[in-house]
Amino acid sequence: MVVPSLKLQDLIEEIRGAKTQAQEREVIQKECAHIRASFRDGDPLHRHRQLAKLLYVHMLGYPAHFGQMECLKLIASPRFTDKRVGYLGAMLLLDERQDAHLLITNSIKNDLSQGIQAVQGLALCTLSTVGSAEMCWDLATEVEKLLLQPGSYVRKKAVLTAVHMIRKVPELSNIFLPPCAQLLHERHHGILLGTITLITELCERSPAALKHFRKVVPQLVQILRTLVMTGYSTEHSISGVSDPFLQVQILRLLRILGRNHEESSETMNDLLAQVATNTDTSRNAGNAVLFETVLTIMDTRSAAGLRVLAVNILGRFLLNNDKNIRYVALTSLLRMVQSDHSAVQRHRPTVVECLREPDASLSRRALELSLALVNSSNVRAMTQELQSFLESCPPDLRADCASGILLAAERFAPTKRWHIDTILRVLTTAGTHVRDDAVANLTQLIGGAQELHAYSVRRLYSALAEDISQQPLVQVAAWCIGEYGDLLLEGSCEETEPLQVKEEEVLALLEKVLQSHMSLPATRGYALTALMKLSTRLRGDNNRIRQVVSIYGSCVDVELQQRAVEYNTLFRKYDHMRAAILEKMPLVERGGTQDEEAKESKEAQLSEAALVSTEPPASKLLDLLDLLDSSSGAAQPPPPLEPSPGGTLGHLLDLPCASPAPASVPNLRVFEREGLQLNLSFVRPPETPALLLITVTAVNTSGADVTHFVCQAAVPKSCQLQLQAPSGDTVPAQGGLPVTQLLRIFNPNKAPLRLKLRLTYHHLGQSVQEIFEVNNLPAETWQ
Repeated sequence: MVVPSLKLQDLIEEIRGAKTQAQEREVIQKECAHIRASFRDGDPLHRHRQLAKLLYVHMLGYPAHFGQMECLKLIASPRFTDKRVGYLGAMLLLDERQDAHLLITNSIKNDLSQGIQAVQGLALCTLSTVGSAEMCWDLATEVEKLLLQPGSYVRKKAVLTAVHMIRKVPELSNIFLPPCAQLLHERHHGILLGTITLITELCERSPAALKHFRKVVPQLVQILRTLVMTGYSTEHSISGVSDPFLQVQILRLLRILGRNHEESSETMNDLLAQVATNTDTSRNAGNAVLFETVLTIMDTRSAAGLRVLAVNILGRFLLNNDKNIRYVALTSLLRMVQSDHSAVQRHRPTVVECLREPDASLSRRALELSLALVNSSNVRAMTQELQSFLESCPPDLRADCASGILLAAERFAPTKRWHIDTILRVLTTAGTHVRDDAVANLTQLIGGAQELHAYSVRRLYSALAEDISQQPLVQVAAWCIGEYGDLLLEGSCEETEPLQVKEEEVLALLEKVLQSHMSLPATRGYALTALMKLSTRLRGDNNRIRQVVSIYGSCVDVELQQRAVEYNTLFRKYDHMRAAILEKMPLVERGGTQDEEAKESKEAQLSEAALVSTEPPASKLLDLLDLLDSSSGAAQPPPPLEPSPGGTLGHLLDLPCASPAPASVPNLRVFEREGLQLNLSFVRPPETPALLLITVTAVNTSGADVTHFVCQAAVPKSCQLQLQAPSGDTVPAQGGLPVTQLLRIFNPNKAPLRLKLRLTYHHLGQSVQEIFEVNNLPAETWQ
């Protein structure tokens, strides 16, 4: 006997009337017990009512898995009321992870072969919702037959089911190719829209389908032209735009068909111009069609005038009041800036205005586009705009803005003085947000500009006197004062206003930096070295400098203490050599190739010195000091010193013992896409022949930063791989500081080496993942 239970409407009212969650659970548990009892008793007349209540309980988030088998029974029932609830339950309670869903395959097959449209529609909806790959293989032929049935209701659902099948099993594309050509002649909106979607899926997943459907480009062009000029049907028009959903879908398909195909692109050129000029932009539906048109123009081999028209449309989008439309325009322009730089440049003032948007996502995208627009002709104006934005931009954008300005200045600086002024302004405004290499780059720039030494040291001294909180600025200023302090005290510089500085003021400022709680240990090291160098550049007594240096001989920081101890030793024991040791740094020539050659020659000299030298530590110190003296030509070699307990300074200044350089292995470029390059360099240490050190170097020559960069690697099982942490996760634009990562591969069996790499990163507003295998590693890496 069936236990009496509530009707569905009564159950809904009682659940909604529950005042607490405990009351709701009590009602549901009681009703679920009645439903289980009804299922056990096997009441066929009321089974669909019980399952309907169970589905409502499932929609509230309560477990309803015990109703899965009842769904199968209802689907197999000949009654339509049972099938309707059974198919609904199957769509809600079944999925691919459960084997029970395969049991309805035969029921769906039988229902699809019936002539009842309502039943066929239910079966098609269920198949497109929960159909697994196995079900798609078994039922593909039945769906193909329904694609050409006379009823539009069933054909529309069959097309959507075919889309699901292609997404699940791309190998089924050959089955659905012939019907698609006939379905393109349909006038029914739903069937035509579904057919365009099906052809799009086929072309994206099958090269053969892409080649096949390029023949229908003229037909697609004619359909879209009819939509634009005469309209399709008034019931599908939105805000005066004729069927925008169908227009957008056709444009997406044309974009796929015209990509890298000259003939198809020429066929659609006139149509794209027609859509771009005749579409109303006062409504959001028109903007959607225009944006899809722009994307199609960008991705196909369209005419130059058409690309300029696309850029102008995006420029109009930038003036729209809708923030989403402006964001879309900025993202699209950022993608086009590499291929159509001059056309995008015309909208530079509008892009700069977007920097002041209160919305963080808009201002970030505008910043990326503004940095990409900088070139040699507008670098002064753009840098001025970016610097004014840097002063008021949100803190989370300051690092990107400062780094972008520094990279642009390094690449397009018209003069060295302008370059130095630009970097100084960035350091003054956002010094704590610049990249780590900013200090080294500025010191290298100043050191290489001999005519600007006096100008630079005065500018930096003035900036340091105003603010000592910006640590990179303080470090550069301390280095410059130490190197060119004599030019600061001379008081004669034609390029700046007259500035009279006393020795006591310079020393007091450096002491202030040393004592400041805001100074980092590295900053204090710069200041201490600057004081030491000033001891050879000032004319007065050095007692004040000696007192300050001696204080830091007992500093808690080991690095600072070591410097102070060495400097004290120079004062006490080697005072006659202090002037030669603390001479000015030689001029540095900027340039990658020259720097590498100089570095290699220097390493070779150090290796030779380390191999030849066999003297005790004290004599090594004298050799180092002799080398400095002979290069300056100022002093004669001092007499030899007797070894003493205090001679431990020789160990601190001793040259490192370098091993002979290993045989060189040629570098290898393994990846290049949209300006991002990945190079591999190899080193095999002679003392460990089975060990291979691979340095992965990522360089970005495009106009936008590569962010969230992650490089992962895998090697054969016969080898052992250790991945070191990368130097960063952002590869700066325009050839900035590369990101490097070290791979340590141990190959004891000297097996042929293969490398599998996976790269994930964000670039030009898109998330990219690349997986590839490197099989052409040089034989020297493993033999």
